[in-house]
Order: sequence, then structure tokens, then C-alpha cells
Amino acid sequence: MTISNLREPMYTAEFATNPHQLYERWRGSHGSLVPIELAPDVPATLVIGYATALRILNDPQHFPADPRIWQDSVPAGCPVRPMMEWRPNALRSSGYEHTRYRTANVSALDTVDLYGMHAVIERLSGPLIAEFAGGTGQADLLGQYIYPLVYRVLAVILGFDDDTLELVSKGMALMFDSGGEAEAGSAMMAAALAEHITRKRAHPGADVTSEMLRSTDLSTEELIHQLVTLHGAGSEPQVHLISNTLLLLMTDDRFAGDLIGGSLSTRDALDEVLFTNPPMANYCVSYPPQPMLIDGVWLPAHQPVLISMSACNADPTIRLDRHDRFGNRSHLAWGGGPHQCPARQLGYQIAMDAIDYLLDALPELRLAVAIDDLVWRPGPFNRALTALPVEFPPTPHMPYPLE
Repeated sequence: MTISNLREPMYTAEFATNPHQLYERWRGSHGSLVPIELAPDVPATLVIGYATALRILNDPQHFPADPRIWQDSVPAGCPVRPMMEWRPNALRSSGYEHTRYRTANVSALDTVDLYGMHAVIERLSGPLIAEFAGGTGQADLLGQYIYPLVYRVLAVILGFDDDTLELVSKGMALMFDSGGEAEAGSAMMAAALAEHITRKRAHPGADVTSEMLRSTDLSTEELIHQLVTLHGAGSEPQVHLISNTLLLLMTDDRFAGDLIGGSLSTRDALDEVLFTNPPMANYCVSYPPQPMLIDGVWLPAHQPVLISMSACNADPTIRLDRHDRFGNRSHLAWGGGPHQCPARQLGYQIAMDAIDYLLDALPELRLAVAIDDLVWRPGPFNRALTALPVEFPPTPHMPYPLE
């Protein structure tokens, strides 16, 4: 059997609003491999079976991540191309080049002082919370807390100046939205990062960029694309891991009750979200160099194959009871195989501290609108809110750093 020409669109408002319902419908219609369109006239295959995903993630020989043949067939203005096109980085390479780039990334990330990051997050979160804690008792957590906190923490890790942070943040958001300005966002990021690297060559510091300059022979172009990857993995997905977890805590009485009662930790809440509502819902793209027979279906050569981390985690053949997920790290939200995210521990810590500091300051936080009134951003890759409006008793004169 070959992949059907009748493809399921992943760029619609219906998909953005309730992808989980569509995953289940597609599972009944297509099985583990779903013919999709990432954008109009951009065909791909979405993997929604857990075992099938593991097979593909752990077989880079037959499912390499190099998209160059594919992207030659895609118009330059294609909205999803900037998120999928070839870059000289670990995410889009195989063999020796993958090892070279991944080693550079892992070695630089290993120099981040995880203990010291607690103080960094506390120092940055306190003033942000204080700005709205004593006001009207209402806030948009995404715009007023989570976005600025995550991007400022990333700026510390990567050594960004304020102007670099502003341009890179804007460019990355445009890329993740996969709209008409995605290509412009990619170019904006590249220009800002080239200037950043020039500054760091002249004035190195205690940051990941400076460490890469000290310990690798990567060219400026290669460094730009390592930083694009690190910032991409640590920005939008991190923001929406935090926001999706806070949404869970404010709307799931059973979970919130368990958490307040002390039987569960913030990490358990994060893992619940990584199972059920991961911020990077569909990605881990590969491009088979020849037709591949998987689960009785022929996948076309040089056409994207995406892993749906969200749908695979809900595969009924492996689905866990909600309490069995606590402390369970078998979800695919960090990817798998040789391209698995190398910064999982750092990502967990940033999210945990961001949530804990907020809830310590505002323990009576609650969602300000009905959950069905929340708006999810369109696009095939992420599961991301446009805003997270909350209410709380005003807390004037809140001290920071938080104690």
C-alpha cells in the first residue's frame, strides 16, 4: 500500500484547536502512518504509532535528517521550510558531521552551572512577578512572565546582549508560527547571531557561545546554526512547556489537589504535560533516501516523515493510566535516538524553577477565562497558547528575590 493522495491538513484552525481529537480520528482511518499536508501542497507523513516512531528514530541510516533533496522541490516562500531546511547542525546531519556538531553542543552545554541557574532564574523571575502581583489581580502569564523569563534566561546561557535577544526572539517566534514571515524571521536571526559571534570573539565571557569559540573549530556559519538550534530548542518549546503545565495545574482539580497535598512534585506535573500536551507536538523530521516499507505502507523517497510526539504518547497500545505516568520518562517529548535533546536536565530545571517561584509568590492563581475560550496558535509543529490569562488576589509589596 502507498501513502494516500487524500491528505489530512495540519495548518487549519480545527487542527490548532483540538489536535488530539484529530489524532484519534486519523488513527482509526490510517493506522500508525497518516498522509498529511504541512502547508498547502506540502505533503508529508505523520507517525502516530509509538513503536513505529521508536523504529524510525533509532534508524538514522534509513531515516536520515538531511532535507536538501526535499527542499530543492519546495518553493522558497513555503511557510514551513525555515523550520525544516538544511542547516550545518546536529539536527540536520548524520554520521561524522552529526557527531562533530552534537559533541560541540553537548560539551558547551555541560559547562552551564545548573546550581547557579537556580539563582539566575530567581533573580530574573522576582521582578517580573512583582510587576503584576500588586496590580489589578489579573495578568497574561505568557506575555508578562513566561516569555520574558525564558528568553532572558536563554540570553544568560548563550551570552546575548539585549539587542541580540530582541532580534533573535522575534525571528524565532516568526519561524515557529510557520506563517508568511517565517523566512524573514530566519534571516533576522542569522544576521543577529553573526553580529553576536563577532562580539564574543572580541569579548568572550562565561557562556555557551564563548565556550564554543574556545573549544571548537566551527566556522562562523556553523556557529550561527548551532545557536539557532540551541535557541530554538530552548525558547518556544520551553515557554509552552511552562504555560501548558501551569494550565494543567489551574484546571485539573485532581492533579492540583495531589500537588498541593505533597504527593506529587512539579516534575510530575511537567511529565504529565510531556505525555499529554507536549509543546513540540510534531517534529523530529527525517527524509528517507529511498522508498521505505513501514507497517505495510510505502513511504516515498525524499518526502518528510514527522514524529507526532503528542499522538505517539497517546497510542492505545502503550497508553498508561494517569498515575502510572508520574515519575515515568518514557514519553517522546524530548525526541529519541541519536537526535534526542541533549539539554533535557537544563530544560526541566528552568521549567520547574519558573513554575515554583511563580506559585510560591501567587499560590491562589487561577485561570481567568473558560478553558474553551483559550486560543491555540496555528501551525503543524507546536502546541502553544496565544495567551494565558489568570486571576489572583493582589499581592502588593512582594519582595524579591523570593524567599
